[in-house]
Formats: sequence, structure tokens, C-alpha cells
Amino acid sequence: MEKRLLDILVCPLCKSSLQHDQKNNELICKADKLAYPIKDGIPVMLANDARSLSPEEIQAL
Repeated sequence: MEKRLLDILVCPLCKSSLQHDQKNNELICKADKLAYPIKDGIPVMLANDARSLSPEEIQAL
């Protein structure tokens, strides 16, 4: 994912910045504890498509 795009994307729920998880190909919102998928290089920024992060994943951040 391009750094320039990552700099302008924010969480659609809380508007906080996102962290790129290259391993899982997701954008992480620490505030809402959600992971938004990236499909075919395009971030899917829909809350319904985001997965909740487990307590272990949150601690690892």
C-alpha cells in the first residue's frame, strides 16, 4: 500500500489514523480495535466488513 494513501485514510467510525498490517493485508484501527481488509490493493473501509481484533492482537500492537 502506498504511504501517501495510508497518510490520508482514517477510520470511518472514529476518524483516527490507521496502521498498515502487511502480514495480514489489513488496516488496523487501534481505537476501535478493528481490522479493515485490503482486497486487490483496495482498502475496504466498511465497518460491516471489518473484523474485531482479539485481545492478543491488541496487546501485540
